[in-house]
Amino acid sequence: MADAVLDRLTAGNMFDLRGVVAVVTGGGTGIGLMMSTTLVANGATVYIIGPKQADLDRIADTYNGAAQKTNREGRMYGIEGDIRRKSEATRLATEVGKREKHVTVLFNNAGIHAGAFERPPPGSTAEDFRAAYFDGVSEEAFDDSMHTNAIGPYWLTFAFLPMLEKWKESPGGAQFAPQIIMTSSLNGWSKDPATSSFSFPYMYSKSAIGHATASLAHELLPLGIRVNGIAPGLFVTEMTSPSSADAVGQSHLPPGKILGYEAPIAQTSGTNRDMGALVLFLVSNWFVDGETVLIDGGTLLKFPSSF
Repeated sequence: MADAVLDRLTAGNMFDLRGVVAVVTGGGTGIGLMMSTTLVANGATVYIIGPKQADLDRIADTYNGAAQKTNREGRMYGIEGDIRRKSEATRLATEVGKREKHVTVLFNNAGIHAGAFERPPPGSTAEDFRAAYFDGVSEEAFDDSMHTNAIGPYWLTFAFLPMLEKWKESPGGAQFAPQIIMTSSLNGWSKDPATSSFSFPYMYSKSAIGHATASLAHELLPLGIRVNGIAPGLFVTEMTSPSSADAVGQSHLPPGKILGYEAPIAQTSGTNRDMGALVLFLVSNWFVDGETVLIDGGTLLKFPSSF
């Protein structure tokens, strides 16, 4: 009996994602790509959603070729869509439903950063603050940030609920529970805009989705569908370092480039392995619901926050 217990608790068994179907918005770049490649590496079928089909196909072909070459069962498929729109949420759920009988996990991950300002220096007047925070931030920055980072995930959550519920009836439904995972940010709790590269639209939208996670988890208790969140700190992506992605979509900090702040631990930014480990934990764990996991290298230990 003891050998059966040990076998059940091996990483290979706990994180065997064959049969799992995942949808990852923003899954072709940045943190989303860290999520989707982790899922594929462990056997899942992954649908990545983004704004340009050609870009999604290129990434999917790259990793499907690598998976086939190394005899991995996981595969990745791209579907173009605008996740800000209610009508698009319905269409995307229908598109996935044409190909799959169910969905195991929906990652509401896509996000944008807009509306950055330059903080006025010490001794500035109210007029200086108005110029920086009011004149320098457009209505479009707030609209796009809120719809992409917070409102779109609401539409997608409910559009995909029927397919998530169907997962419980699938042969693999006994191993993993259906779940929705929101990507918020440490900036949903930080009180210092420096951690957001000085963008209040970003901080507002990430605060909204961060706090909505637990409310949605509460509301979906009758369905047995969990809702959890991931709150990343500094990860090198095209958002934090534009035009830094290599041929396989991985972003790297250019030599000599210094970011606005660094995580206080020796490793100054998160890696795909860090994010992947958290993804596997959340997908495989049945006993976490309504929680947001902070993965920030200790950043909020230095900045004032409410986390």
